[in-house]
Amino acid sequence: MNGSPAAGPEPVRIGVLGCADIARRRVLPAFAADPGSRVVAVASRDGGRAREVADRYDCAAVTGYDRLLADPAVEAVYVPLPVALHADWIERALRAGKHVLGEKPLTGDADSTRRLFELAAARGLVLAENFMFPRHPLHRRVRELLADGAIGELRSFTGEFAIPAPPPGDVRYDAALGGGALLDIAVNPLLAARFFLGPALTVCGARLRRHPVHGVDTGGAVLLAAPDGVTAQVVFGMEHAYRAGYELWGSAGRIRVERAYAPPADHCPVIRVERPQGVEELVLHPADQYLEAVRAFSQAVRQTRPTRQAGQTRQTRDGRGAERTLRERHQERALTVARLVAEVRAADKAASSAAQHPVPSWDDPRGAL
Repeated sequence: MNGSPAAGPEPVRIGVLGCADIARRRVLPAFAADPGSRVVAVASRDGGRAREVADRYDCAAVTGYDRLLADPAVEAVYVPLPVALHADWIERALRAGKHVLGEKPLTGDADSTRRLFELAAARGLVLAENFMFPRHPLHRRVRELLADGAIGELRSFTGEFAIPAPPPGDVRYDAALGGGALLDIAVNPLLAARFFLGPALTVCGARLRRHPVHGVDTGGAVLLAAPDGVTAQVVFGMEHAYRAGYELWGSAGRIRVERAYAPPADHCPVIRVERPQGVEELVLHPADQYLEAVRAFSQAVRQTRPTRQAGQTRQTRDGRGAERTLRERHQERALTVARLVAEVRAADKAASSAAQHPVPSWDDPRGAL
């Protein structure tokens, strides 16, 4: 467990709902490294598992999520549960008066996402979706190169993200818990496409590959377009050789980035810029996107804390602004991702239906007059 900073506001007291892999490997270490956060409790339905994780951070182990939400020592919660459980437990946390950092995607549908943000706004609470890669300065540098005309006018974006098959019994193979590659993996390159092409991006077509036994989507491809005609292609999967990159193709060159979505904190990113006059590789300093993500959350929460003035308790003007700004930014992003996921599913359903009822071609004897 990290201690309080020598000066400044007290750290945000964090409770964690669940002991998911992403929490243990990435987010809990980031909270521990952030002077503005202090993990005070870890909850699990399995008390032994909660104790195993809590001992590493010198904090309380709690059996059951409701008990953690009832703890007045917990100021904010991180929710890394399976996607299908997000909406219920995020709502419970907000109604318990807790700020919430929800693992991505925040929910599986736009209506639930919108309702949760409205609830957070009504209660003056911070609600944030834990997409971490946008916090890495790599992507801002790429956007700067685009703005400076490094590859001319942008024509297309291609994003790939795929991982090897998870072990048997992994939650990603459980459709009832929101498993599948679309919600777990594709949302990252979809968000990257939005980052470069804007929030008005729409899905033009999609196909998903489904597991023959579990029924979850294990991969797919998506074609998207922005209003100005710039296109994007996203390819993803969870039974593939590992790949995590994107390419931006312009009128005068290309920009290529590898290890784009989940680089380790000590990784030096490389931006490869290809132009007719040659290839340039820009090597950036390492950055910890996981730490930056939790730091942004804890800063927003601290700024919403009440202050006393003239005998009254009130929230600072800066705090209200920070809370509103973070929530609005996360709401727009979360709703865009939820909309794109819904459009991908609809496009795949339409393509599947068309494949089952093909239109006869002129070369097909069945289509002859």
